[in-house]
Amino acid sequence: MGKLNGKIALVTGGNSGIGLATAKRFVAEGAYVYITGRRQESLDAAVKEIGGNVTAIQGDVSKLEDLDRLFAQIQQEKGKLDVVFANAGGGEFVPLGSYTEEHFDKTFNINVKGLVFTVQKALPLLPDGATIVLNGSIVSIKGFENFGVYNATKAAVRSFARTWTNELKARKIRVNVVSPGPIDTPAISGLVGNDAEQEKQLKAGLAAGVPLGRIGAPDELAKAVVFLASEDSSFVAGVELFVDGGFVAV
Repeated sequence: MGKLNGKIALVTGGNSGIGLATAKRFVAEGAYVYITGRRQESLDAAVKEIGGNVTAIQGDVSKLEDLDRLFAQIQQEKGKLDVVFANAGGGEFVPLGSYTEEHFDKTFNINVKGLVFTVQKALPLLPDGATIVLNGSIVSIKGFENFGVYNATKAAVRSFARTWTNELKARKIRVNVVSPGPIDTPAISGLVGNDAEQEKQLKAGLAAGVPLGRIGAPDELAKAVVFLASEDSSFVAGVELFVDGGFVAV
């Protein structure tokens, strides 16, 4: 029997990277999974890769009407939601002197607004004892240069987990944060404009700061999310679990 046997789970941004790896793990552990993403073609590819017990719903978490449509479909088809992995997010390198309102709004709308309203709108579907996992980042406590707006969004994610742990304690709903360090996902390529040589240099630089000497794989992060989503972590609430090869601890 899997660790999530019979559970209904949602993974936002489940069409690639960490989200896709986690959706695959959730299904392997016995869950039925809903995934979201903005691009239908990547959602279709993800469903094919996952192979079964999955439904993809196209949508943008920063648009409340898309979230309403998402949860209405889950309500109609399954009637409940046991696990939420609020994973959708993104960022880009921009130094302080080059911030624009567009950059600020785009980053906060996806990483903070989208996450907040994903959780809020999921609440009516969550039974007592459900689990919520928020995707943070080591930048919640590290001041990586040229990444300030993104860093701030992830600090906000960490803060919400503390508050929501208190607000939802009467319902025994556990809220935790998984905070990845450098993980080998398409997002790294996107940071350098899909330039292969710059990507290679960026990955080498990131690996140099990791005590384990390498960057992580998406499935290594997914395993940690399964832990936080399952009864294996039944006495874990309000934590930020760093999955970073020792990057921030050593």
